[in-house]
Amino acid sequence: MSERAALVFEDRAYSRAELTALADGLAGTLARRGVREGERVALMSSNRPEFVIAVQALWRLGAVVVLLSPAWKRGEVEHALEITGPAHAVGDHRVLAGLMPMLHLDEPIEPGRGEKVSVDQDADAVLVFSSGTTGMPKAVRHTHASFAAAVRHWQNALGLTSRDRIQIATPPSHILGLLNIVTALETGAWLRLHRRFDLDRLLHHIELDRITVEMAVAPIALAIASHPKLESYDLSSLRYIMWGATPVTPSIAETVTRRTGVGWVPAYGASELPVIACNPLDGARLDSAGRPVPGVRVRVVSLETGETVGPGGTGEIEVRSESLMAGYLPAEATADALHDGWYRTGDVGSVDADGWVSLTDRSKEMIKVRAFQVAPAEVEAVLHTHPAVADCAVFGVPDGADGEAVVAAVRRAAPVDAAELVELVGGRLASYKRPRHVEFVTEIPRLPSGKVLRRLLKEQVLKERDGRTADS
Repeated sequence: MSERAALVFEDRAYSRAELTALADGLAGTLARRGVREGERVALMSSNRPEFVIAVQALWRLGAVVVLLSPAWKRGEVEHALEITGPAHAVGDHRVLAGLMPMLHLDEPIEPGRGEKVSVDQDADAVLVFSSGTTGMPKAVRHTHASFAAAVRHWQNALGLTSRDRIQIATPPSHILGLLNIVTALETGAWLRLHRRFDLDRLLHHIELDRITVEMAVAPIALAIASHPKLESYDLSSLRYIMWGATPVTPSIAETVTRRTGVGWVPAYGASELPVIACNPLDGARLDSAGRPVPGVRVRVVSLETGETVGPGGTGEIEVRSESLMAGYLPAEATADALHDGWYRTGDVGSVDADGWVSLTDRSKEMIKVRAFQVAPAEVEAVLHTHPAVADCAVFGVPDGADGEAVVAAVRRAAPVDAAELVELVGGRLASYKRPRHVEFVTEIPRLPSGKVLRRLLKEQVLKERDGRTADS
C-alpha cells in the first residue's frame, strides 16, 4: 500500500517520505556548494513544491532561510540582500539570479539520505520581511524555537489534525504562507499547493479535494463574496474559512456565509509574532480577532501616556510570547518595536474583561480630525455595506482647518455618486468621520497579505488634487 500524500501540486503528489528524501538530496547539493550551518541563504521562489523542499533542506543544514517575495523588483531585492547579507541563493527568479550566484530550482533534485544537523534552538531559522506599509520593509528574525512555538500555537488555534485537508494559494514567502505550509506538514494534514491564486480553481478544489479548512486574506474574501456563480460550487466539506492579516469586513463575511452556509474564524497575528489571537471554532465573532491563544499575553497601553489601560480601554496592542521574533535587521530598528519583552504591534484596539480582542486600526494610520481620531477601518466597514462599492480604502490628507481631512478611495461595482456615499457614512457614524472627499479609482493597491497601501493611495490623490488645482 502506497504512503498517503502529504503535498499535492497540480497532478503530482508527494508522500512525507519522498519530501524528506528530496530535502536530504538538495541539502547534499547545497552542502557541496559551500552552504554551512549558521549561514544565511536567500530563497526567492514561486509557489512550487521545490520551495518547500528548499526550506527543509536548508534547515537540515542548520542554515538560515532568507525569504524574498517573488513579486519584488530589483531595487526591493537589492535592499533585502543589503540588510541580510546572504552568502548563497536558491530559487527560480531571474532578479535574484542577476544579483548573485543562484542554484535554480528547475534543476533536478535527486533523492538522498542524510541526517539533520542538531541546531541550536535559539539560532536564527528564517528571516521574513515585514509588510512595510510605510518605508522599506525590515527583516524579521525568527529562531528555530520561536517559529516552532508559532506552529504549535497555529495548530492548536485552528484545531488542525491529520484528518484535515487544506490548500494554499498565497505566497509562501509571507509569514502566513510559510506558517500554513509548515503547520500542515507538522500536523500530517493533506496539503494542496497552488502555483498562483485563481478563485475558480480554488473553489473547484474545495469541491474536488474535499478541503476542510480554507485560508483567506481580505482580497480572497472579497473575491469569494462577489463571485457570480459561488452557489454552483459544493463547499460543504469546509469546517470554516479563516480570515487573517486584516480586520474582518463583516458585510463581506456575512455575504459569503449567507451564500454558502460556511462560517468564518477570524485570527490575528503579525510577522513579528505570527499567532496572537484566534476565535473559537464554534461561536466565532466577526467583531473580534478572538481571544489570545494559550502562551500569548496581550495588553493595551494608552496612545498618550504609554500606561496600561483597563478592560475595554482603547490603545496600542502589545504582546509577548515564546513565539516572538528575536529582532529586526537592520538591528537598530528593534529598539522601537520591543521593550521589556513586549512587542508593540502598532495596532489600535481594546481587550474586554473576557479577553476578546477588538482591533480598530493601525496607530500610524489613524486620521486626526480636529481633536478626534478617526479609524479608517471603521469608515471602510460602512462603505462596504453599499452594493455599488466593490472595494475601498480610507486615509487622511493634510487640511489647514482641521489638521487632516478624511478621504475615501472607492472602486465601484456599479454607478454611484460621491454624495450618496458621504451621506451613508454620515448616517452611521459621527459627523467628523464623514469623508470630505471621495475619489473613484480603478484599483485599491494592496500587499499580498491584503493590507492596503494607504501611503501610495495618498500620494496618488494628492498628486491628482494638486494637478487639478494647477489647472483651475
